[in-house]
Amino acid sequence: MREVYITRVSSFLPNRVVENDNMEQYLGLIGDKPSRTRSIVLRQNGIKKRYYALNEKQQITHSNAQLAKEAVVKLFVDNKIPKEISLLSCATSTPDQWIPSHASMVHGELENFPMEIFSSAGVCLTSLQALKICYSNILAGLHQNAVCVASEFPSPTLVSKFYDPEYEITHENPDLDPYMAFEKDFLRFMLSDGAGAVLVQDHLEGESPLKIEWIEMTSYANELPTCMFMGAELGVDEQVKSWKEFTPEDIKNRGVMLLKQDIRLLKKYIIKYWVDHIEAVLAKHDVKAEEIDYVIPHVSSMFFYEKLNDEIAARNIALTKEKWFVNLPSVGNVGSAAIYVALEELLRTKHIKGGQNILLLVPESGRFSYGTVLLTTLE
Repeated sequence: MREVYITRVSSFLPNRVVENDNMEQYLGLIGDKPSRTRSIVLRQNGIKKRYYALNEKQQITHSNAQLAKEAVVKLFVDNKIPKEISLLSCATSTPDQWIPSHASMVHGELENFPMEIFSSAGVCLTSLQALKICYSNILAGLHQNAVCVASEFPSPTLVSKFYDPEYEITHENPDLDPYMAFEKDFLRFMLSDGAGAVLVQDHLEGESPLKIEWIEMTSYANELPTCMFMGAELGVDEQVKSWKEFTPEDIKNRGVMLLKQDIRLLKKYIIKYWVDHIEAVLAKHDVKAEEIDYVIPHVSSMFFYEKLNDEIAARNIALTKEKWFVNLPSVGNVGSAAIYVALEELLRTKHIKGGQNILLLVPESGRFSYGTVLLTTLE
């Protein structure tokens, strides 16, 4: 049976670090007033630093496709992609445009040679969906060398000019309530721009190769409602109303195209179903939690850090925070790219020995999906 390896990992975080006190210099002030929720959100999410592909004039310095390109070329000597790479699998929840596909635009930025490409769209879990495309193709013998890259570029959607129309209308008319005001505003202080990439091959190469033992994903959308959405609104019946059903005026004045997250649903479901998924996939592959040396859980906020640990401990699963590697406070929530950004930092900063097991855990609150990857380090 063929084996599949991650032979190199890279990350790219644009420009200089943005500290908490400087965030609104980049994102702007809604209604020319400092956010009243900023300090509350930052205290709960535990994030101290993040990166924006914006300057302080809110001008874009890198597109999403360019962020992905920078991560991809860092995988290779002299930033040159060898012709043996025949598959490019790209993940994002914040593409630069709807058409052409994100992967097409990344391929265009690379300017390398004709190759097969895939685009994976979703929220955070799209990173592992893109990785499974590489993994499955190599396992099937269709490709020998592939690149998976996840990139996020939410910052331009978080700038004040997109929030101002709704603010002005509701501020002038006290009888009108803004739609999910907090649920939109708090995300401005959560998200970060960046990209992470992995080289996936059917043979060993590089200094710290990782064998992909398996990749498992589970969606609970069949039984759980939509929690995170963009280009839509969520009705009282928890049904999604697409932007296509709104007038152009309402799209602007209601902030329909802004990213939103239902905090009530997030708190109710995210942890319980995440640990359900972890238990199920470990049992499926007959893996004992005691055999895991490192865990990289993609926690979107440090608010959920202890809650995830408590749920794991309550079920007597030996995957508690003593094994965790989390870099959220120092890089922000980079969405789908976060798992590869964290993996790159783990391999670079920790003394990883051969024969150790690394578990990647990725939740997605769009409509509650989860993914787990088991990696084994090799000598």
